[in-house]
Amino acid sequence: MSVINTAVKPFSATAFHNGKFVDVSDADIKGKWAIFFFYPADFTFVCPTELGDLADYYDELQRMGVEVYSVSTDTHFTHKAWHETSETIGKIQYAMIGDPTGTITRNFEIMREDQGLADRGTFVVDPDGVIQAIEITAEGIGRNAKDLVRKVKAAQYVRAHPDEVCPAKWEEGEQTLAPSLQLVGKI
Repeated sequence: MSVINTAVKPFSATAFHNGKFVDVSDADIKGKWAIFFFYPADFTFVCPTELGDLADYYDELQRMGVEVYSVSTDTHFTHKAWHETSETIGKIQYAMIGDPTGTITRNFEIMREDQGLADRGTFVVDPDGVIQAIEITAEGIGRNAKDLVRKVKAAQYVRAHPDEVCPAKWEEGEQTLAPSLQLVGKI
């Protein structure tokens, strides 16, 4: 069963954000676009490359009205230690949520129960708190923040233009499609 087109379940947690520990909950995403970026664990190998890549696009996402939350089953204390000891992680300005109980990870249905770790999962959430896009990859496959930005732009476009859809590899400013009976079989 997929969580696509479902509302984010209630949660509350502590995050490391801009040098402080802050409380974060589902109330923080109401009325905003959000990305939940799950990863297996701090102090690992592929994870810092992904988180650093996402950090490089954070300013652009902010300009688009999107807040980013990285989530792992580590604690917020571990996030702080990693942030202070890794040059790559040190550039992160988005909230790093600690989910040691696994509640948020289970809410998004990506917990590896036998390991207590999250799968690599990315969730784009609209201002109504509804999940609009999901990407889940296996352990050794890192994600691409540039393509994530493209997907968010497509989701925002479709929300603003409900009678249009974005075709494969759509980039901002390119032609969209208007689904209709006349279009069936013409693509």
